[in-house]
Amino acid sequence: MSEFVDAAANPVVRIGRHPATTHVEISHTGLRLFIERGFDQVTVDEIAAACGIGRRTFFRYFPSKNDLPWGQFDDMLRSMREHLDSLPRSVPLRDTLRIAIVVFNRTPPEELQYHRERMTLLLTVPSLVAHSTIRYESWRQVIADFVAERLDTSPSGLLPQTIGWACLGVSIAAYEQWLKHEDASLSDLLDQGFLAARDLMLLDEPGPR
Repeated sequence: MSEFVDAAANPVVRIGRHPATTHVEISHTGLRLFIERGFDQVTVDEIAAACGIGRRTFFRYFPSKNDLPWGQFDDMLRSMREHLDSLPRSVPLRDTLRIAIVVFNRTPPEELQYHRERMTLLLTVPSLVAHSTIRYESWRQVIADFVAERLDTSPSGLLPQTIGWACLGVSIAAYEQWLKHEDASLSDLLDQGFLAARDLMLLDEPGPR
């Protein structure tokens, strides 16, 4: 922790400091600075200096400061789509979505505190809340595309888009509860939320006629 405090107070690269060279390292450093000083008070230059890298290197990892709390979100979306596709078609659509979304949001124990900090920022900082609409749209579209394939309809149609929004709403509600209760299990909250909302997603592929 002291290293992050020193970096925040005096954002100068120290000679001999091992530079951060991964998304995870840079993300962790940025999150710590955001929590300690406030998101809007931290600049890209200060994050880069605390990581022992240059400003240009920072932008090779993240398009903007607003994208840092999202980590490697695009890679995660690809993984979620692959997981959705891997589940047997015999599994009802509503259960396929529930299972895949619970897995998508599963976090290793050593990353839980960072994930709490990340989601606290994303759900409470006004500039990040606004930026999140772009990320949420990408997430919802993965859901809509998959639903459209299963139901043989257009991804832009009302039904796939409605299910995408419903899945996002359940997920955000679970995250809000998780942030309020430190002893709660995010996976359990997501699972319970989707089960509670199952009546909204009773639709499945047309059966034989």
